[in-house]
Amino acid sequence: MNEISTLNSNLPSDPSAEDASPVLPHNIEAEQQLLGAVLSSNDVLDRVDDLVKPDHFHDPVHGALFEMAAARIAKGLQTDATTLKTFATDIPGLAELGGANYLVKLQLAAIATSAARDYAQLIHDLAVRRELIDLGNRVSDRARAMRDAASPDDQIVEAESELFALASTGSTNKGFTSFLGALHDAVQMANAAYNRKGQLAGISTGLTDLDRMLGGLHDSDLLILAGRPSMGKTSLATNIAFNVAKAWREGQKEDGTSGTVEGGVVGFFSLEMSSAQLAQRVLSEAAEIPSELIRKGDLNEQEFQRYLKAAGDLERCPLYIDDTPALPIAQVAARARRLKRSPKGLDLLIIDYLQLLRGSASNRDNRVNEISEITQGLKAIAKELNIPVIALSQLSRQVENREDKRPQLSDLRESGSIEQDADVVMFVYRGEYYKEREKPGEENLEAMTKWQQDMESLHGKAEVIIGKQRHGPIGTAELSFEGRFTRFGNLAKPWQGDGTQGF
Repeated sequence: MNEISTLNSNLPSDPSAEDASPVLPHNIEAEQQLLGAVLSSNDVLDRVDDLVKPDHFHDPVHGALFEMAAARIAKGLQTDATTLKTFATDIPGLAELGGANYLVKLQLAAIATSAARDYAQLIHDLAVRRELIDLGNRVSDRARAMRDAASPDDQIVEAESELFALASTGSTNKGFTSFLGALHDAVQMANAAYNRKGQLAGISTGLTDLDRMLGGLHDSDLLILAGRPSMGKTSLATNIAFNVAKAWREGQKEDGTSGTVEGGVVGFFSLEMSSAQLAQRVLSEAAEIPSELIRKGDLNEQEFQRYLKAAGDLERCPLYIDDTPALPIAQVAARARRLKRSPKGLDLLIIDYLQLLRGSASNRDNRVNEISEITQGLKAIAKELNIPVIALSQLSRQVENREDKRPQLSDLRESGSIEQDADVVMFVYRGEYYKEREKPGEENLEAMTKWQQDMESLHGKAEVIIGKQRHGPIGTAELSFEGRFTRFGNLAKPWQGDGTQGF
């Protein structure tokens, strides 16, 4: 320990001690021990380089020495006090600490290379504390500046973004995992799917055929649900949101922690409809009462009681709606994080719809770049919060110009980044909608008979076309559709009996 005392005596006095400002958290001895361990055994760097970086060192001389040593070791060069001193003489401040002799003392003072990881963790944690203090000061300074261009809401979003960027530095890189460990994780996932209704590893949408093709809604996936107007995009998204929230159950997970074990907590950004309109649509579907009758108040006593009962059932569903229009993607991320931090958390996020979101001011003059920023931001939210994100999207009008109106990936509107960033792209298609508009004249009996047969085969049916799925097959899931309640459900196959099953 005498060597450490000697090292400390060579260090300049802390300038913070000469004024009234508080001393920032740091540990010079830990920095010296880590540097000494690296110089003593270059293999130590492999154990700590995912945890500590040059700017984590409080003493800038130590940070420069660590960076220089890491660069040499990465090239396969032997690095110790002798080889490093030739290149370290130009580091500002090293001469005041003793120059080349300081490097020798660092190497000789290393107590145990086995403790290097602990020193690195301490250096990292203290650096995060210093950055937290600096962030608090910046937030305080911005609040005092009273700039007209920066509203308090913008400052809150900026502070939250900086805080979560800082939080992400606390998670170290996993690096290589042994195949045995990967096998264990794979078996755990298969076991979770086996023990779950429907054999799903993800969150059930409540729609059997769609679940069968997707395997449920998987964490950190971005799913795009696209369609032309009147196809029922919002209705399908609402159905899924309600199914997931209705099935929510909290309990003890397999790893011993408490949280969601069935269904999920749903956040719904409704940029087109108000929260009251969206709630009314959900109530219409749940109570099986056409929404136009609810709006007119044209309900009998039985229907009204059924409506109130559905409302009472919905009160227990963890479904949260934000109907703020024209939200910037940064605000969406901040509000989603806030809900994720709430006691119940957040398991599924739905955005209706992504073309109504806004990008940063720098991209608003270029719509393609703005949409690209939005889709990348949505994918980042899915990965950061480890939840599935469903974003609704409009399709271009070129669908209407084709004889076959089934949408394709090329129909996605305004940017190829939607297809590129998405893990799953789904299209809602209802053939009945288009066939209804092809009704022939009454005088053409043959055409009318053929049209009626086609309408009968298409009535009450919808398709969800999966045009892209990064981890599964593409194809079509058939659903039932009840136009009176704009409700999608499970389509009963001929071998399953008659009727359809809603949610």
